[in-house]
Amino acid sequence: MNPEKDFAPLTPNIVRALNDKLYEKRKVAALEIEKLVREFVAQNNTVQIKHVIQTLSQEFALSQHPHSRKGGLIGLAACSIALGKDSGLYLKELIEPVLTCFNDADSRLRYYACEALYNIVKVARGAVLPHFNVLFDGLSKLAADPDPNVKSGSELLDRLLKDIVTESNRFDLVGFIPLLRERIYSNNQYARQFLISWILVLESVPDINLLDYLPEILDGLFQILGDNGKEIRKMCEVVLGEFLKEIKKNPSSVKFAEMANILVIHCQTTDDLIQLTAMCWMREFIQLAGRVMLPYSSGILTAVLPCLAYDDRKKSIKEVANVCNQSLMKLVTPEDDEPDELKPVVLRQAEPNPDDSLVKQEGTVSGGPSGSCDSSFSSGISVFTPASTERAPVTLHLDGIVQVLNCHLSDTAIGMMTRIAVLKWLYHLYIKTPRKMFRHTDSLFPILLQTLSDESDEVILKDLEVLAEIASSPAGQTDDPGPLDGPDLQVRHSELQVPPTGRAGLMNTPGTKGLECSPSTPTMNSYFYKFMINLLKRFSSERKLLEVRGAFIIRQLCLLLNAENIFHSMADILLQEEDLKFASTMVHTLNTILLTSTELFQLRNQLKDLRTLESQNLFCCLYRSWCHNPVTTVSLCFLTQNYRHAYDLIQKFGDLEVTVDFLTEVDKLVQLIECPIFTYLRLQLLDVKNNPYLIKALYGLLMLLPQSSAFQLLSHRLQCVPNPELLQTESPWKQAEPLRRFTLNGVRPACIRCPVYLEFPPRLFEPLGRPDASFPRRPQAFALEADSGSLEMGLPGTQGP
Repeated sequence: MNPEKDFAPLTPNIVRALNDKLYEKRKVAALEIEKLVREFVAQNNTVQIKHVIQTLSQEFALSQHPHSRKGGLIGLAACSIALGKDSGLYLKELIEPVLTCFNDADSRLRYYACEALYNIVKVARGAVLPHFNVLFDGLSKLAADPDPNVKSGSELLDRLLKDIVTESNRFDLVGFIPLLRERIYSNNQYARQFLISWILVLESVPDINLLDYLPEILDGLFQILGDNGKEIRKMCEVVLGEFLKEIKKNPSSVKFAEMANILVIHCQTTDDLIQLTAMCWMREFIQLAGRVMLPYSSGILTAVLPCLAYDDRKKSIKEVANVCNQSLMKLVTPEDDEPDELKPVVLRQAEPNPDDSLVKQEGTVSGGPSGSCDSSFSSGISVFTPASTERAPVTLHLDGIVQVLNCHLSDTAIGMMTRIAVLKWLYHLYIKTPRKMFRHTDSLFPILLQTLSDESDEVILKDLEVLAEIASSPAGQTDDPGPLDGPDLQVRHSELQVPPTGRAGLMNTPGTKGLECSPSTPTMNSYFYKFMINLLKRFSSERKLLEVRGAFIIRQLCLLLNAENIFHSMADILLQEEDLKFASTMVHTLNTILLTSTELFQLRNQLKDLRTLESQNLFCCLYRSWCHNPVTTVSLCFLTQNYRHAYDLIQKFGDLEVTVDFLTEVDKLVQLIECPIFTYLRLQLLDVKNNPYLIKALYGLLMLLPQSSAFQLLSHRLQCVPNPELLQTESPWKQAEPLRRFTLNGVRPACIRCPVYLEFPPRLFEPLGRPDASFPRRPQAFALEADSGSLEMGLPGTQGP
């Protein structure tokens, strides 16, 4: 420093003492400066006051010499003390050089800067608030200072500044938030602790509403929550807890929509504490904001669904995620199936004041105005959504939701509970918004069919519920006109039909269930037959699925849908199956289900009696396909009490190649005869006179069997038949079976002895036998006598005896 330079009004002694290396001498100089400035204040000499401050700042505090900088700092503090309440007029000139010294490389100098600023702020009190941002910025740097003395000094200054902010009602929160948002992403542990402490203070001040600006700092808070320091994590957890309490108290002033995507991001983190906290916030948001959260449904599902598969190590997260999932599902209502273009009008009528829209939407958590779902969440979506979105009409767009559900269902790595939740969502959407959901059915259908191969029975059950709803919903009728029907919903009828079988007379007969009219009940739509076709294709391509889960799937479908329609449609489709081995296996599976499942009790009774035209048509339909498998055809005749026809079929077994598989099926049929299902058949053995062909058919089975356990079982049963001599019949016409009046074409014969013909398909028994001269490929026929009900061998177009 130039000793000849004029530092007036500072005396040479003051200048010399300020440059001294000893603190005591600098302190004496500061007392002299304080006395000098007090005189200027008394004289109201502002020019000299500014000149003193400028000299101390430029020539000392910003000097290149370290002792001069120390002298300048203590001199500026002395000026502030001398100015007293008037220091507010010179705060900018006082504070700026001190803050510059915060960046000094000398830790002692940084400490003196803290001391000087402490004195300046202590004198100015509330007057420093207009300069709060620069003070906060400087303090945030010192909070991470490596020197403990500097850190201790900054803490004293920090507490003083907090007291001032707490006491004042002039704090500029709007101007402070951008700085807080910038600093909150600091990775320094001490800086984070400093920021959290300030947020806690601001949150505790009644006149400061930090909740309005929560969307701008929420992301940073969740990042701080993942800090390695336990103390910082605990402090951040407390801050987030306080904010959540405030949100519950004042939900009407919360900007839920602007924070939704922030929560979605942090619900997917790998840190357990962050994920649990974010999930708890999400739960409260969904329950408090209601349908305001619907536009973010795809993102919420992306975050929530994987958590449902967590094990007990993350049980808390799993439980909260489950609540979020259930609450979000309740927001979707049948009103969301309305045309989108009609909803703004409805909402304008319901919400004449747009400023009240958020409050009113919150009151409709489980119902209310139409709800919405945006496209699937992606990283490209802006985290901060404009506040006006809360007032916009909430409209349900299923594209994003369906995309997320489809993605999770296609992922084989996800857990069972997640897959179940996805299927529950699909079922719920088909129930609540069927018309919109059917636009996505063609894209969902393949993955739903693929899910039938899942390892979990519960997943398959839920999958079948969705498929059953698709097949039975009235919205699935492709010929149903409606304003929402789009190109994706249209399914060509040709895709749902099987090529004609050549039985034109049968198909055109009134009251007959042919291919064109399958299924027949009004509960089934055009997707039902498509479902049956694709299900059989899947069984054909994946034989293990048929073997392990085929019976389970079909039985459940019989509970969910109309069992008669299922058997009728499958029989129609199998009639055209070119893979004869698969057709035989499938028929055998269907027959076993028909004869053994409790779910089909009513259908068995319907076939056993054949009292209605529908049951007769069903029998004829089943018979044509059941002929793919000889033994199942006989069992169907036993079920429907067509005993003479069963006997005639067994007689033809002599022309077949008897294989081990064939004998195994006969063995199983014998076991079935002993089951409760055929109790009526066993009781009919008591009436030998009226059931001779039943006994003959059973003896025929006995003759086919080797002397195995099944042979012994059936032999013992036939030994119980009373008075075997009555088996000799005088005439086939006198001792025929009771009258069984049904036709294949739906028309009863006018004359008593008019025969009708029950044709075998050209492929009859081909899977197990070989066509030869004794068993031609052309259709054979059995004549059904209308008066006696007996079945006589004959050729098409001939009369019975």
